[in-house]
Amino acid sequence: GLAAIGASGSLGAIVRATDPRPEVADQVRSLGGEYLSIESPETEVSQTGYAKEMGDDYKAREAELYAAQCREADIVVTTALIPGRPAPTLITAEMVADMRPGSVIVDMAAANGGNVEGTVKGEKTVTENGVTIIGYTDLAGRLPAQASQLYGTNLVNLLKLMTPDKDARLVLDWDDPVQRSITVVRKGETAWPP
Repeated sequence: GLAAIGASGSLGAIVRATDPRPEVADQVRSLGGEYLSIESPETEVSQTGYAKEMGDDYKAREAELYAAQCREADIVVTTALIPGRPAPTLITAEMVADMRPGSVIVDMAAANGGNVEGTVKGEKTVTENGVTIIGYTDLAGRLPAQASQLYGTNLVNLLKLMTPDKDARLVLDWDDPVQRSITVVRKGETAWPP
């Protein structure tokens, strides 16, 4: 969850997060997210450090908050797991139905049953109202190929930028912020950080 918060925030997203463990609030804020508190006497941590199964009062307040957030959000990422048990359902079919077309839900708990009604383990599905629910169980394994492709594409574009005559001669444009920012030393002088 915290990795998703950090990555989303670094891309400019408005990030909101919640967790039944109060100490997570500071972690969310430290990553630039807004912590949404669920006021209930039940908020605490299990002996394993994970959130424990909550009671009916907490679940009712949680459902109200999630319903309101789902109506506003473009992307929802769920990560709730309880060790040794199926993943708790946090997002109901009604909440999904209230989301805007084009919204995306990434259910990181899909391997354990999912946090979202409608998650299909290992698959991406699109609801009748146009909400995409991602239930992939191998998200980490999918990243290396895309990361390598993105990195390679960026390098090719950088080299094209620095060889404008297409003759393999490097010509640096010091007025270009991209080229200037990758230059560490220029004419014997440290040029970095830009």
